[in-house]
Amino acid sequence: MNEPVTKKVYYSIGEVCDLTGLKPHVLRYWETQFEVLRPTKNRAGNRVFRSKEIEVIMLVKQLLYEQKYTIEGANKKLLEIRAGGKLEEERRGVLGSEVLQGLKTDLLELKETLGHS
Repeated sequence: MNEPVTKKVYYSIGEVCDLTGLKPHVLRYWETQFEVLRPTKNRAGNRVFRSKEIEVIMLVKQLLYEQKYTIEGANKKLLEIRAGGKLEEERRGVLGSEVLQGLKTDLLELKETLGHS
């Protein structure tokens, strides 16, 4: 995830998959499970995601994969966060940690590459 999420207004599902490291079928499934995740569709009927939706996807990914919530538990947590008015804050916090993790990975790969020259 080297490119900032705020560069474009709308992202295709393929671009979101590249940014998040998730497969399209996972994103489509999550749409059915999380009411806070509802991307709009363009005139051609294709899903288009805004940066705030990508941030929610990253938050869901963190809850499921890192914090080991079940889908039901993650959904409940997201609804609690939204009810408390903290959804935007949580989305941005996750995005920041994801960017830092990506930078760390890139730097470690660079270090390894430079070490072998």
